[in-house]
Amino acid sequence: MIFSTLEHILNHISFSIVSIVISICLSNRLVTELLKPYELSEKGMIPTFLCLTGLLVTRWIYSGHFPLSDLYESLIFLSWSFALINIVAYFKKKKNLREITASSTLLTQGFATSSLLSEIQKPEILVPALQSEWLLMHVSMMILSYAALLCGSLLSAALLVFTFRKNRNPFLKSFSFNEIQYTYERSTILRNTSFFSGKNYYKSQLIQQLDFWSYRVISLGFFFLTTGIISGAVWANEAWGSYWSWDPKEIWAFTTWMIFAIYLHIRTNKNFPSEKSALVAVLGFFFIWICYFGVNLLGIGLHSYGSFTLTSS
Repeated sequence: MIFSTLEHILNHISFSIVSIVISICLSNRLVTELLKPYELSEKGMIPTFLCLTGLLVTRWIYSGHFPLSDLYESLIFLSWSFALINIVAYFKKKKNLREITASSTLLTQGFATSSLLSEIQKPEILVPALQSEWLLMHVSMMILSYAALLCGSLLSAALLVFTFRKNRNPFLKSFSFNEIQYTYERSTILRNTSFFSGKNYYKSQLIQQLDFWSYRVISLGFFFLTTGIISGAVWANEAWGSYWSWDPKEIWAFTTWMIFAIYLHIRTNKNFPSEKSALVAVLGFFFIWICYFGVNLLGIGLHSYGSFTLTSS
């Protein structure tokens, strides 16, 4: 009872903090600049991360297993993963990545605590297939990969928006580019251009920054996804006697892996503009959600316990 109450409190505190952070960011962007509140909101994700960490530890203690056994727990872990990326972005001083991760944390945690999942918020005894040491390794790697790949895909989507938008977006002025610490040879808007203006300069700097960080974050997510798929295959061999069974979840995980492998191949080829690789990353965004959430709704295959009742890797 005590642990359940503590989890409830931490859940609502973290959700309230991230809601305030998003509200201040939106007000600062769309209404007026609130310097002091905005400075405080930049640090607001730190207590959110700590609350989510405390929530996971609390649930781990009173459930007896690491909280990755159902959709509710995996969504909380996904929110924690977004918050972790936000903390890294905070110390790297990457404002655009922080706002994407903060918004993602709000949406995933909001859905996790909604009435739709109220029936599975209480911890349950693990089914035999999940009573394995591979649960922590496989599922945590998959969820971390989803978080990183989703963030990278959203950065690529932002790149496309700013690339093809002709009029200057008011958001451009709020980005800071004096801390860009990379110089790599890629075709940019400034190259082979007969005019130079502040508008084109800031736009090109923003596009380069989005391209660079989407590549870095997606590369990290691709590593986690690869590790998750390999560990899942080893676990499947122990549980079902086969490394690969062409289960719907396995098929979509492999398809997602192929999409981002194509992205990395295109991104490292200097003959292709960044817009083409960004399009592939945006396509991967939808594949991730189908793999993570869509397949679970069907409740079919060897991962049928990965629906609204049990694991969601």
